[in-house]
Amino acid sequence: MNILNAGLLGYAEQHTSPESELLKRINRDTHAQVLMPRMLSGHLQGRLLAMVSCMLQPKAILEIGTYTGYSAVCLAEGLTPDGKLITLDINEELEERVRQYFNEAGLVNKVDYRIGNALEIIPQLKGPFDLVFIDADKENYARYYDLVFNLVPLGGYILADNVLWSGKVLDEKPDKDTRAIMDFNQKIQNDTRVENILMPVRDGIMIARKVKD
Repeated sequence: MNILNAGLLGYAEQHTSPESELLKRINRDTHAQVLMPRMLSGHLQGRLLAMVSCMLQPKAILEIGTYTGYSAVCLAEGLTPDGKLITLDINEELEERVRQYFNEAGLVNKVDYRIGNALEIIPQLKGPFDLVFIDADKENYARYYDLVFNLVPLGGYILADNVLWSGKVLDEKPDKDTRAIMDFNQKIQNDTRVENILMPVRDGIMIARKVKD
């Protein structure tokens, strides 16, 4: 998933602020005990998410795809004192583990963790969300984007993970998930309502700033 070679990635991490002890443990435990640990944001991307959140100081964040809670803990670092993060995930098997992490992070009153189908939950949300992070099933990225767009105010940001899909976006015969990512990237590139940049960090992060309704 990492676009950088191992040496450069290691160098970048050595010159990036370290993870907290809790984030280190979430990272370690996820790799040791949970299926598909590559889904975890990890050190470099986690610090980037935290940095973006701290720069924006959002009052409300929406995350689509919680997994083991690593990215939510990072994003919550920039919340205003009265801010709230809503994070959605469909995997109820991880719920107890994730709620424990949120408790240890002191985020019980700041994080609204909901289990269910995001396509059904998002239409029930009122917003506005200053920051949205999409990191769920790839085939529905475009649908998530469309559902959240009107919940984001002018100047708000939508981030999407895995937009380089381990480099498969360059494949001449892409599979279903790769095609979904490619179509999503092109959708954002063609959307005149946003300014966007695709950053080759880890597996690629698309950052879009809403400039028009």
